[in-house]
Amino acid sequence: MFSALRHSLTRLAPGICFTLCSALPAFASTTPVGEIASQQTRHIATVFPGRMTGSPAEMLAADYLQQQFSQLGYQSDIRRFNTRYLYTTKDGHQSWHNVSASSVIAAREGTKPQQIIIMAHLDTYAPLSDIDVNNNLGGLTLQGVDDNASGLGVMLELATRLKDIPTSYGIRFIATSGEEIGELGAADILKRMSASEKKNTLLVINLDNLIVGDKLYFNSGKSTPTAVSKLTRDRALKLARQLNIKATTNPGLNAKYPKGTGCCSDANVFDKAGISVLSVEATNWSLGKKDGYQQRAKSKAFPDGVSWHNALIDNQQYLDKWLPQRIEKRSHDVVRVMLPLVKELAKAK
Repeated sequence: MFSALRHSLTRLAPGICFTLCSALPAFASTTPVGEIASQQTRHIATVFPGRMTGSPAEMLAADYLQQQFSQLGYQSDIRRFNTRYLYTTKDGHQSWHNVSASSVIAAREGTKPQQIIIMAHLDTYAPLSDIDVNNNLGGLTLQGVDDNASGLGVMLELATRLKDIPTSYGIRFIATSGEEIGELGAADILKRMSASEKKNTLLVINLDNLIVGDKLYFNSGKSTPTAVSKLTRDRALKLARQLNIKATTNPGLNAKYPKGTGCCSDANVFDKAGISVLSVEATNWSLGKKDGYQQRAKSKAFPDGVSWHNALIDNQQYLDKWLPQRIEKRSHDVVRVMLPLVKELAKAK
């Protein structure tokens, strides 16, 4: 169903990409911290709305990210995989939708075999039912500023600022697809990793939903050793305090999500595999069911306390109206914490 649109959009891709693709690498050294992230967040959200797994917009977004990484000097490629998801009609009929997903991997080797993965999902929510469609959840118009152009923006700024800094440990940047239909992109990445790659992966940092939530959180995985949590989650919180950035961790008010752990993201795939994880997100773990799902206090602008998957809310115009300058502030705050943290963890020279 997407073939004609895919063809026409592909012809437009070079023109869409031209300004940022050509300008950003040289722009980094003179740009205030966080500005690259906020500009990339806005660019990805507005130029590539409807980045549903297997859609033309997802493919073009993957192409754009791959070009960005390549221009920064990283070894970068697009990894495609075939998958499917279940769709339910209003009368209860269920059918499988087959899709071809596109994830992006960029890498730079260190002097040692160990690596750190920095990850953010590039896909937006694909409606899973007629009910979703009727409630404006997902679809071709969903910009996904918060979920998850914001994570991609921060990832690209980190890649830009780290590109010329030698490190002992290698760094992998991964933009996954299929997160919104069951964390399938992360599962595909893990499945293709060799035993030695898994062993040498010291940490997976997952960036997701950084804008709308009341508070910035740093959470470790359930299987992350205490010693690693101290070097990652606790260190991130200490850096935030030193920079006067308000940040915390899951207080552990829900037994299903014990203190310090996250929920509902690509990080879970690696956590279950026993690989250490640091999840970076903005939400509110003290509200609602205390599962991190309610992002903020309920209000006129956010009647359910969330922006999740809602095309009418998770877009640049709406968020700029109700949360003015939030995109810039959160981008600034997250990069200020994550850049020195990654340098420390990767043992920058």
